Amino acid sequence: MSTTTEETTEPLTAADRCDRCGAQAYVRVVLPVGELLFCGHHARAHADAYQSVAQHVQDETDRLHAEHGAR
Repeated sequence: MSTTTEETTEPLTAADRCDRCGAQAYVRVVLPVGELLFCGHHARAHADAYQSVAQHVQDETDRLHAEHGAR
């Protein structure tokens, strides 16, 4: 987990990895004390937990669908 508190809006890249499993991250969750990066699967799995505390959620899963045909 990063300790950055600034809202980041730069696109996620292949170098950004899911904090849960290490797959490519497509969702950035900015929290009061840092940020979490998630792959599409783990973003969906943990959405209920982070939605109420997130300051900003950058969801780029539409890119995942466009690039890889995922549903």
